[in-house]
Amino acid sequence: MKKDSLVEQCLDILRRDDIKHEVKTFFTPVIGMVFGVVNPYLYISVLLIFLIFAMILANLCLLVIMLRKNVTVAI
Repeated sequence: MKKDSLVEQCLDILRRDDIKHEVKTFFTPVIGMVFGVVNPYLYISVLLIFLIFAMILANLCLLVIMLRKNVTVAI
C-alpha cells in the first residue's frame, strides 16, 4: 500500500506546472547537447538507408529487364 501511495505522490508532484517548467528548463540543454553529438550519425544513417534502397531498386530493375528478355543466368 505504501509503495502505491509513494508513486502517486511522486506523480502528483510531477504534474505540477512549476515542476514541469523546472524539469523542462533542466533537460533542454542536455537534449540539445545530445542531438548535437548524434546529428552527424543521423545524417550518415539516412544516407546509408537511401543508398541501400537505391541498390535494391537497381537490382529489381535489372531482374525485371532480365526476366523480360528471358535471359538465363548460370550460377
